[in-house]
Amino acid sequence: MERGGCICIITNKNNKVLYIGVTSDLKDRVYQHKIKHFKTSFSAKYNLNKLVYYEYYSSIEEAIAREKQLIAGSRQKKLDLINSFNPEWKDLFDDL
Repeated sequence: MERGGCICIITNKNNKVLYIGVTSDLKDRVYQHKIKHFKTSFSAKYNLNKLVYYEYYSSIEEAIAREKQLIAGSRQKKLDLINSFNPEWKDLFDDL
């Protein structure tokens, strides 16, 4: 049985820094970012704890491929993607 996956974009309270990640458990992974579970991580260093975008996939391999595609894209493409999905840039964590 294949395990699904998802990609997410998290940011800080000022929406200045973007982090794109992939996970098989979105709620748990975003929670780890929120509590700075990994103290020396990029997300902890830049106070990234607001989920502003996510996509689910039926396989983790699909999610990883999409993550690579997003990372390679321009910042403007990322902003356009977030704005089309979540124009208010609200934290989507509680909606999961």
